[in-house]
Parts: sequence; structure tokens; C-alpha cells
Amino acid sequence: MKTLIVGGTGMIGGNTALHLRHLGHDVTLAARKPAPPGTPMADMPTIFGDYTKRSFAKADLAPFDAVVFAAGNDIRHARPDQQTDDFWRMAQSEGVPAFAALARSAGVRRFVQLGSYYHHLRPDMALTNPYVRARQLADAGARALASDDFNICTLNPPSIVGAVPGLVAPRYVTLAAWGKGLRSELPNTAPPGGTNYMSVRSLAQAIAGALENAATGRAYLVGDENLSFRDFFQLFFDLAGNPVQIETVDADNPLLPDAFIVQGRGNQIEYDPDPQETALLGYDRGDIRRAVAEVVKQTEQI
Repeated sequence: MKTLIVGGTGMIGGNTALHLRHLGHDVTLAARKPAPPGTPMADMPTIFGDYTKRSFAKADLAPFDAVVFAAGNDIRHARPDQQTDDFWRMAQSEGVPAFAALARSAGVRRFVQLGSYYHHLRPDMALTNPYVRARQLADAGARALASDDFNICTLNPPSIVGAVPGLVAPRYVTLAAWGKGLRSELPNTAPPGGTNYMSVRSLAQAIAGALENAATGRAYLVGDENLSFRDFFQLFFDLAGNPVQIETVDADNPLLPDAFIVQGRGNQIEYDPDPQETALLGYDRGDIRRAVAEVVKQTEQI
């Protein structure tokens, strides 16, 4: 299958590219700029463009059987001054369905959009949070394009854990260094609350399963393990062999600021994905500890 991965130079897109290539897909990346040197994505064919600026043309997408859309911006990727209604329309509610419509008009047959779990689990949050509302509209708008000739689905994952060789998100670089005792200026605390976590490897498996088996027009809630923020942070210490124990403190935390806790500090988002959907998509669960260990190891190599 000739597959284009939009956002393919990032952590999620890069892992997906490697996994799909391993499965036999003919993979091309789409990105705004080249992949960082030294990463596996740097050697992959790439087309350049920015979906938020409508710079891709039908001819760019026509060669592909399938598109994986892994480029959606979230609150961690946008500067505070960018997080306006206009930005979320461009990056989510209007930008994503417009790109999906372009793919359909180009003859692409399968399209997997990566969304977010907030609106899937808590549609009420879309009433008060512009980011969640934009994700909800992007999801619904893209899936409204579904037809027998255009199989489109959304995977709505939780917080994703992982790295690509040569590329580790700055947040995880900090967490790994903190767990090793190298960031003494940071408090050994976590905010109350928690969420569901999923490894990037499991998500790549789910994407591959969706390309093969997803029903058109469906949204699938995917995920793995429910953890408190304290227990997630503690994994970085445990896997670094550091005996320090993290404490839960009800205060704004420099490693997980209130602005990034969409459900609000002190609240926990817990769920178990549907077993039948998990089997349909064919992804592993119980993978978080391995994923954190991978992140810790990767930070030693960059």
C-alpha cells in the first residue's frame, strides 16, 4: 500500500512510518521541513507542505492509496499567543476536514486521522474548552466525508509515550534527566489527578490495524493504562534506579503545568478501551513501562 504520513517527521508519525514500512507499506512522509539529521525519517522520501496553509495540491496526494494524518496541533504544540479561535480553526476544526476532503478528491481510498480522547470521553468539555471543541469538530467533520470509496476513521488516543532514535520530545528529555537525579532544581512532586497513557508503539500498531480493518466513518477510542500523574512520574525514577519517591502536591507543577491538564488539576480521566475494538485494531496493551524505559535509554544516546 502506498501510504503518506502527514506529520511523519515527528515522534508519532516517525514511529508509524517505521512500523508501516516494516509491514511492507511503501511509505512517504509529508512535513513542513526535513526530518532531523540522524533520525530514520531523514532517509525517507518526503513531500513538503503545510496543511494549515492549504499548500498541498490534489496532485501531491493522488499517488497514494492511504493517508495517515498525524499532524494535528494540540495545546503543547501551540504557543499561548497562538491559541486563538482562528488558530484552532486553521489547525483543527476546518484545517483537518479540508485536508481530508482534498485526499478524497485526489482518489485516496483510506484515511486515518489521529484525534484526541477528550471529546470522545467527555463531550461536555467541548462546551467550555476551545481546544477540545476544535478537536471534536475536526473529528466529526473529517468522518462526515466517509463513503464506500473513501474509508476514513479517527483514532482518539490519550497521552502518548515514546521516542524515535535520535528524536526525543523535550518534555521526556527533562523527565528522564529528572528521574536520574540531574535536575535538582525541580521539585520531586506531581500534581493530583491522572490520565490514560499509551505507548507510541501501540498507537502505530493501531494505525496499521485501522488501515486494514477500520469501518468507514467510525471513531475508535484507543488507550492502554490508567495512571496517576504521580505514578507516571515515578516510573522515570524507578527505571533510572533512583530510590527517590515522588509526592503528590496540590499545586501548579513545572513539569505538568495546569495549562496542560485539560481536565483540570486533581481530576483523573480513566477508561478501558473496548476489547473488541482493541482486537480489531490489533494493538498491544501493558506497554507503558517498556515505553518509559525506551525513552530513558534514548535520552542517553542524544
